[in-house]
Amino acid sequence: MNTKLHAVTDAAGRLIRFFITGGQVSDYAGASALVSSLPSADWLLGDQGQDADWFREALIERGIKPCIPKRKSRDKPI
Repeated sequence: MNTKLHAVTDAAGRLIRFFITGGQVSDYAGASALVSSLPSADWLLGDQGQDADWFREALIERGIKPCIPKRKSRDKPI
């Protein structure tokens, strides 16, 4: 029994938005819940849990450069 906190912060680490999911829920659920309400930004720093083509494309459509390391199972290069 645990939870995950998916958060959007500014460059200084101040909380802007957050979304809570169950610990067993994929990180994609948190990314999906927050992507439509992202503030304007030059880049987004994420972790391997957010490495998905749809998420990268959604960021690029909003003019945000994704800075997300590739997950180990990624077949095509970024």
